[in-house]
Amino acid sequence: MTKPIAKISLRKNARIGSNKNERRIPKGVIHVQASFNNTIVTITDVRGRVVSWASAGTSGFRGTRKGTPYAAQAATFNAIRTLVDQGMQRAEVMIKGPGLGRDAALRAIRRNGILLSFVRDVTPMPHNGCRPPKKRRV
Repeated sequence: MTKPIAKISLRKNARIGSNKNERRIPKGVIHVQASFNNTIVTITDVRGRVVSWASAGTSGFRGTRKGTPYAAQAATFNAIRTLVDQGMQRAEVMIKGPGLGRDAALRAIRRNGILLSFVRDVTPMPHNGCRPPKKRRV
């Protein structure tokens, strides 16, 4: 007479029968924020609720390596990996900022097999407002 072993959850506060991870997201919006120092990729559903995000910093890069195109590519792969499993097929892409990771992030999105509805540049442009900071020396 052996008792059945209770199923132990890996997560600390996991709910039984939780549908949180099983939510199907066929279409979403991918926001890429590429600065000179870091690249942040945020994926939302159509209503704007954040589903997944990653950055070059959370992908294991530190210091000046966070601003490289390879770090942006790695961050994009980390953000999208879970959503492809959840069934995301189509996405809109919003790219913001002047950083080096813009093109690399877009290539990584295309390589994952997600169909892009459109790609829009939403970098804020001043209508001659404040004086901008001095140009970068490379």
